This record gives sequence, C-alpha cells and structure tokens, in this order.
Amino acid sequence: MTGCEAPEKDSGADILVSVIIPVYNSSAFIAETLDSIVEQKLPGSGMRLEIIAVDDGSTDDSVDTIRNYVNNRNRREREKRSQKPSVIRILENDRKKGAAGARNTGIAAAGGRYIAFIDSDDIWAEDKLSGQIAFMQERRCAFSFTGYEFADEEGRGTGKIVRVPDVISYREALKNTTIFTSTVMFDMEKLEKDDILFPFVESEDTANWWKVLRNKGDACGLDKPLTLYRRSAGTLSSNKMTAVRRIWRLYRRVEKLSLPYSIYCFCWYALRAVKRRV
Repeated sequence: MTGCEAPEKDSGADILVSVIIPVYNSSAFIAETLDSIVEQKLPGSGMRLEIIAVDDGSTDDSVDTIRNYVNNRNRREREKRSQKPSVIRILENDRKKGAAGARNTGIAAAGGRYIAFIDSDDIWAEDKLSGQIAFMQERRCAFSFTGYEFADEEGRGTGKIVRVPDVISYREALKNTTIFTSTVMFDMEKLEKDDILFPFVESEDTANWWKVLRNKGDACGLDKPLTLYRRSAGTLSSNKMTAVRRIWRLYRRVEKLSLPYSIYCFCWYALRAVKRRV
C-alpha cells in the first residue's frame, strides 16, 4: 500500500538515492540539469547520490557532453578532496527504445532505496531531494510527487506554479494529470522494480502513475514548487493536440474505461490542464 501512514523514524543508515535521466539529443540543456542534481543540499553524511543518464540513441553530442561534465566534475571533486562525490553513470541503450525504455534501463541499474526521475532539460531546486525524502519518511508513503513551476526555454521560472493535492488516488488521477515526471520519487523498500516499470505506450509516464496507483494505492503530494519544467519549442509536450489524443487513448485502450466514464474523466482532465497553463 503506498498510501500515507504514520511517521517512520529515520534509521540514520546510509541512504542511496538513484536519479534516472533519459537522454535524447539533450546536449543543449543536460549540463544545467546535472548541475541541479549534484548541487543538491543533502542532510548530514547519511545520503548519497547515483545519477544514471541513459542515452537512447542521440544523434548530437549528448554523450560526449555528459562525459566531459563527469570528467570536469571528478577533477574538481579531487581538488576539493570531497569525501562523497556524486556518482554519475552513463548507460547507452543498444537500440532506440523511447523514454519508457530509457527509464526502464535506468530502473534496472538503480541501486538506491529511493528512485527519482528528471527529464534532461528540467531543473531541480537545491532542496528538492532532501525535502521530498523527509516528506516521504514523515508520511510513510512509497510514491510521492511535488509541485513545480513552468520555465521558459532559457530555464527561467515564469511564475506559473502548479499546485498539487495532499493525496491522490487512482480515480482522482484519471481526472487530474498533475503528476509531473521530474517530481516523482519512489521508496523501493515499499515497492518492487516491476511495480514501477514504464509501459511501452504513448504518454508512458501518465500510464505508469495510473498503474502504480491502481495496483499499490494512493500517492502523497508535496505542495512545493521544487522543479522547473522547461517548455521548449518543438518538444512533444508542447503539442497540445497530441497530448489530448494520447490521454483519450489511455482511457479507452490502456485503462479500458467505458465511453461515458472516459468522457467524464476527460472533461475534468481538460479543465484542469487548461487551468495549469493559463
């Protein structure tokens, strides 16, 4: 059950957080995204990061950009004699598998108690991981997500903030696609990797959140804008009609909802989607 329960006590043991980044032609933004991860303010000495960047057949210099970033970062950490530098791993899919396949490759390789996702052009606030993990431990939830702020192509916040509910169920999530991938975190002491694998369907992220909610129970929402969601011209998410068609197909083909219930959920989805962007 992923629902919110009584607080748990932090054991103080070493906690590893796995951050998964699907990469495809991301050379323009990936360094800024990596900066926002490695510069996280982690509490004490009991939390470590592994960053897993999964390249999905990029045709630009994304992989070289990440390798150069890693080399430069490691050199700086050696100069500072850092005791616990972040580990950045680069994996390359043997064939193009899409965002779902890239994230699944990262999930398979992840060794952390917590698994978090960020897209290769988004940016985290410096207290995103520490705040979200403390929230999950307090609420004893296995699945959490946070609020976020829209950003322009330069990564500057627009002031448009998306608020999220305290708790969301499967049925509520069908009507409200407020769970944004770059804000999601799972506690793998409460879930299995098979539970969180992304399906190979359109809008695979939304389909995955619905699957976890349907099978494992509610998720907890931390209503703080801890992520900047960069909306670049030409990205898939900027094509509103494509998104609308994909959500409808998820209702009918993946969730197999009846036509009347699909229309009901879709009306709520459309209303809330417009409100998030106005």
